[in-house]
Amino acid sequence: MSTLCTARVTRTQDLTHDVRLLTLELRDPAALPFAAGQFVSFTIPVEGLPHGLTRPYSMASDPREPRRIELLFNLVTNGPGSTWLFSKREGDEVQFRGPAGTFVLRDYPERTLLFVATGTGIAPIRSMLFARLPSPTPVTLLWGLRSERDLYFQDELATLADRHANFTYAITLSRPVAAPAAPRAWTGPHGRVQPLVEQFLDARGGRVDDLAVYVCGGSAMIRSVSDLVKARGVCPIHREQYYKDPPPAS
Repeated sequence: MSTLCTARVTRTQDLTHDVRLLTLELRDPAALPFAAGQFVSFTIPVEGLPHGLTRPYSMASDPREPRRIELLFNLVTNGPGSTWLFSKREGDEVQFRGPAGTFVLRDYPERTLLFVATGTGIAPIRSMLFARLPSPTPVTLLWGLRSERDLYFQDELATLADRHANFTYAITLSRPVAAPAAPRAWTGPHGRVQPLVEQFLDARGGRVDDLAVYVCGGSAMIRSVSDLVKARGVCPIHREQYYKDPPPAS
């Protein structure tokens, strides 16, 4: 059963033009134990709705620090949930219920882990990376974003890769350099994340029997990546749909 929690906003950090990281310090209870990948739910006040709207947000923080949780979300036009969360300032108190959700890091001590995300679907996977590393087996993250202005967590991921030899990652931009006349600053992969998944599988000789896959993001991407993996064989595939295509208001 989920717990009704009260927390205080201790930090708001704008990572991009529309992505924010919100840090909450638990007040009552003093800590919230959770599994990497789980979410908490807020009741969003909406005029005309006596009970408001319920909106879930994955915890993007390290589950080994249960006194503090971080929420990662993007501002959606006319989205009651994200608009409400974006209005919160340091010192504000909020209430939510949690933890909940079955998209959690499983105990796979002998399997290689592949994490695939698009957009803010990185939130639960970030928590899983914190929980898994250092890892007894290789861990790979493949993350798709739109353009240079949507980049964040680059320094953090680079630090994790430096500290943990078994962790590698790649970020691909589907629409790099939005302005045609702009200098081409991005030197990483271009396009959607699916080709990176194919390259990853090809580099392993197509073998998936020792693999576990976690996919989070848009519905079309999840289906496509799942099909790519299934075409090579059978392995655990865990999925969390963050939005349909295109993203709805949230």
